[in-house]
Amino acid sequence: MRWALVKVCLAVTTMVVVAFAVPLGLVIKEMARDRAFSNAEREAAVVVPALSITTDRDQLERVVASAGSDDGMALHLPASDGRSAVDLGRPRAADADIEAVRELGRASTTEVPGGSALLQPVALSLGTVVIEVFVPESEVSNGVGTAWAVLAAVGAALVVGSVAVADRLGVRMVQPARRLVEGARELGEGKLGSRVPEEGPNELRLAAVAFNSMADQVVQLLANERELAADLSHRLRTPLTVLRLNAASLGESPAAEQTRTAVAQLEREVDTIIRTAREAKPQTAAAGPGAGCDAAEVVRERMAFWSALAEDEGRKVRTAGVDRPVRIPVARTDLAAALDALLGNVFRHTPEGTAFAVDVHNGEDAVIVLVSDAGPGIQDPEAAMARGRGSGAAGSTGLGLDIVRRLAESTGGDVRIGSSVLGGTEVRIWIQLDGREPERRGHRGAVRRRRRALVGRS
Repeated sequence: MRWALVKVCLAVTTMVVVAFAVPLGLVIKEMARDRAFSNAEREAAVVVPALSITTDRDQLERVVASAGSDDGMALHLPASDGRSAVDLGRPRAADADIEAVRELGRASTTEVPGGSALLQPVALSLGTVVIEVFVPESEVSNGVGTAWAVLAAVGAALVVGSVAVADRLGVRMVQPARRLVEGARELGEGKLGSRVPEEGPNELRLAAVAFNSMADQVVQLLANERELAADLSHRLRTPLTVLRLNAASLGESPAAEQTRTAVAQLEREVDTIIRTAREAKPQTAAAGPGAGCDAAEVVRERMAFWSALAEDEGRKVRTAGVDRPVRIPVARTDLAAALDALLGNVFRHTPEGTAFAVDVHNGEDAVIVLVSDAGPGIQDPEAAMARGRGSGAAGSTGLGLDIVRRLAESTGGDVRIGSSVLGGTEVRIWIQLDGREPERRGHRGAVRRRRRALVGRS
């Protein structure tokens, strides 16, 4: 916008300067020419009284010498009384031009070497005398170059001044627009405290007011959402208390112990949801160096929890790649929640006796966690990945896969659903270790080649 305004102002000012400077320069040139020939007419008028008094050649030569400087004047006397025509001074005009002026009886100008000549006829008793006054070219253009230089300087000053004014006006409009863009970018990045100064032109000021109002609405909506999540989670404490009391009275059997463990974990998760929802910070800080967890340890822990239920349902369970530490830039609770969501889907949407496996592949720049099963598979993977839409079974909300997707994307990775080697569904969680985008993200063949490479390393 700034440069566009400068270009428009430059073009308009240049056209205006040219429209006025060119005609004015031509007028100045014509005025200089008129001034030079007016001076020549005055010099010719000085000789006229002498011609009316005497026609003696010696006296006329003295008059010409006194009137014209540097041989700039000449007299052309006609032939009369048996006397031949006489030219006094230094004539420059052609004889044809002199005779034409004598016949017409009015002044005329003609081009001669080095300039122009004014031919002024004077009617006397002896005939028509032609007075020739030489006007040098330098006198015709005297002062024209200086005047044109002044005009050019004034025009350039006007153009530069207009460009400077346009640039200042452009800055006055562009700076509020840039601040509005920066505010929108910061708000998009999660900095909910970002606001825009309400200044600049009226339109941009109104846009800033609207932006600040929108940001306030976003903050209020998020606060309301946190409060609602906290209130809904808080309501779960009463039935959780009942479950915990009932589980305590089940005795010492493995099923009772598993039930008590599940209730305790559910109570911890509810408390975590309440604390998170009550936080006033609009944006969480990025994990610093050393933050994260051991993916292998988390997988072993969660598989130990789900193995008891798998044994009751006759499911075969297999894990791979968890025999040594695998550090990832993900919080322990987040990875556990993602694994629980995927394994819960296996138990919920596959028949009893269906085998499943969890593989961890550790690479130089990424860690891949594969959760696969031998179930019927997912008919529409894209719909399964959509938040709030079913994953192919009745009663599913799709929030489990959304939890997994957000965990992977927080590291620069992604989640893919495909067919597993067991014959059912395979969910691939790509966790990027350096925050870069994974290579060839949408190319299934490349992903499988990458997977084989990672399996070879693990």
